[in-house]
Amino acid sequence: MTQTILLTGFEPFGGEAINPSWEIARALHGEVIAGARVHAVQLPCVFGQALVALRAALRETSPGLVLALGQAGGRCDLSIERVAINVDDARIADNAGAQPVDLAVVPDGPAAYFSTLPIKAMVAGLRAEGLPASVSQTAGTFVCNHVFYGLQHQLAGSGVRSGFMHIPYLPAQAARLPGQPSLPLATLVQGTRLALELAWQTEIDLRLAGGEIS
Repeated sequence: MTQTILLTGFEPFGGEAINPSWEIARALHGEVIAGARVHAVQLPCVFGQALVALRAALRETSPGLVLALGQAGGRCDLSIERVAINVDDARIADNAGAQPVDLAVVPDGPAAYFSTLPIKAMVAGLRAEGLPASVSQTAGTFVCNHVFYGLQHQLAGSGVRSGFMHIPYLPAQAARLPGQPSLPLATLVQGTRLALELAWQTEIDLRLAGGEIS
């Protein structure tokens, strides 16, 4: 039976007409990467509702690996996040007009969760192919971090590896914002495909080492 990789992206927000995270996810929907099929889901850029949609996608797909994507204007590479913190603190309102300040993503939850993806191996693999990538130490405190924290909380102890990657603007977005870095969609799709391949291949290797696959 073919395993599923769940890949999420967000709807546009902050006055933008497009969100590169969703453009990447839908471009990869249905692809088979290292034997696993990618299933893409769009999340609303809304506190709370994003986690409802995420939990539904997890139930429906029972994935073997999850990578959530989000737009991060000002970044110049594929930023693979290390840690999600239990804080919602919005500089701007979400798409439903909510702007929480200093609230917990999960009341009484841990202060933080780390990614369970092989983040340094993913960055090294991307750079080896000439793709700009880095490990990021902060996912912010907007809906991206909200989803990253909620994802790690939901899957804690499940054995399913998961994490978050931030994406820079597309050139069409950066053209309206002088001085902002961007990457073409084709490059972002290529990089995300490789990131998934590296993460899933690591999972396969670990399962083989543990005798889960014969």
